[in-house]
Amino acid sequence: MEIFINNHASIPIYEQISSQIKALIINGELKAGEALPSIRGLAKSLHISVLTVQKSYDVLQKDGFIETTAGKGCFVSAQNQDFYIEEQQKKIEDRFVEAIEIARASGINLDKLIGLLKLLYEEDE
Repeated sequence: MEIFINNHASIPIYEQISSQIKALIINGELKAGEALPSIRGLAKSLHISVLTVQKSYDVLQKDGFIETTAGKGCFVSAQNQDFYIEEQQKKIEDRFVEAIEIARASGINLDKLIGLLKLLYEEDE
């Protein structure tokens, strides 16, 4: 498992770690039941504080991505992917509602809105 830290990013290090681990889980690179690196081990390999890794793992556990077993470590949870996808879809829906309201208020029709969405979505492919 490779985690990359950007010390110059505006995103806190613990969020960088947790979001990268979430992505690895969602993409299937980390499977249900698979052990994560120990907190100390990951902190040492990333040259960061143990407390920062602990905070990342706390976020992952709170969000249902990992489970912690005392004396054994942290493991990928079996119930994480569906929950995460549902959570992301809700965020997208909320932003779509906002975009639709702006489009309607600006007189932008549905075809133009769909065209804009398609253009933006395919831009980075």
